[in-house]
Amino acid sequence: MLSRHAQVLALRRVAVAALGEYGLSEGTLHFLTHGENTTWRHDGPRGSHLVRVHRPQRHGRGDPEAPIRSELAWLSAIREETDLLVPRPVATPDGRTTVVATVGDLTRVVSVLEWTPGRIVGGSARPVHLRRLGTAMARLHGHADAWKRPEGFTRIHWDREGFLGNAMVYGKLAAADVWPLFPPDLRKRFEAVAERMGPLLDSDPDTGLIHADLHLSNAVFNRDTVALIDFDDSGFGPRIYELAVALWSRRHRDEYAPFRDALVDSYLSERELDVTHLDDCIALRQLAFELWFTGMAGVNPEFAAELDNTHEWSHQILDAVGY
Repeated sequence: MLSRHAQVLALRRVAVAALGEYGLSEGTLHFLTHGENTTWRHDGPRGSHLVRVHRPQRHGRGDPEAPIRSELAWLSAIREETDLLVPRPVATPDGRTTVVATVGDLTRVVSVLEWTPGRIVGGSARPVHLRRLGTAMARLHGHADAWKRPEGFTRIHWDREGFLGNAMVYGKLAAADVWPLFPPDLRKRFEAVAERMGPLLDSDPDTGLIHADLHLSNAVFNRDTVALIDFDDSGFGPRIYELAVALWSRRHRDEYAPFRDALVDSYLSERELDVTHLDDCIALRQLAFELWFTGMAGVNPEFAAELDNTHEWSHQILDAVGY
C-alpha cells in the first residue's frame, strides 16, 4: 500500500490535469480530504471551487462516470426548481460535467462544484440546526418525488442488496469479503441487524431518491439558512434512513432526545413519514459505515490506524439502539 502522502500526491496530479479541461488551470489547490473521494479547494480568478477526484468502483462495478453525471443532474435540477441551497456543478467549455483524467497509469473521474460558503457546526450543534436540516430534508424528498429524471439516470440502490448484499465495493473488496474482517462478536451483532432489516427494506413503501449521507457535517449553515452538500452517496432508498443518518452519530449521547425531536418534528411539519423503525435504521447506518470503513482500511493507512476505535464505536451505537 502506498503511503497516504504518496496517494494524495498522485491524485493531485490527476486533479491538476482535469482542471485544465474545466478551464481552471490558474489558481491554487488546497488539500481537504482523502477518504471516499480525494478533494481540494481551488481558489482562482473564477472564484472558489470544490475539486473531487472520485474513487473507482464507488458506485459498484459499472460505468464510473454515469452515476456521477446523474448526481450532478439532480443537483442542477434542485437548484433550478426549488429554493434549496445545494452546490452548483461546473461544466467544461464543451458542456461536460465530468472529466476522465489520466496521469501515468492512474485514471480517475473528476468533477468540480462551486464552493459553498458558510460553516459546518460540528461539535457546536444545537437542536435548531437539526430543525433546519429536517425542513430541508423533507423538501428535498418532495422534489425527488416530483422530479422527472433524465434518460440514463443511474444511482446507487440502497435496498437489501445495496446494504446487505454484494453490490457495493469498499476499498478493493466486494461487500461480502468485508464481513469476515469484522471481529466475531461485532459480526454476530451486525448479522442480527441484517436479519431484521432485510424484510423491512423489502417492504418500506416510502422509498425514492435520498441524499443518504445527510448528517451535520454535510450541512453548511450561514445565519438562518442551511445548504446541503456532498451528494456522493445519493441514491434510491428509504426516507426513514435519511433521518437515521442525521441522528446516528448522536444516538449514544445523553443529549440525543432534543436533537431527535427537533429533526423529526420539523420533517413531519413538511411531509408525512412513519418513523417507527428509526432506531433500526440507525443500526443499519452503523453497519453501512463499518462495511465502508473496514474495506477502506485495506487501501488507506489513515483508516487502518482507526479501525479498532471504529469497531468499539459500533458496539456503543448498537448498545444504544438495543441490538
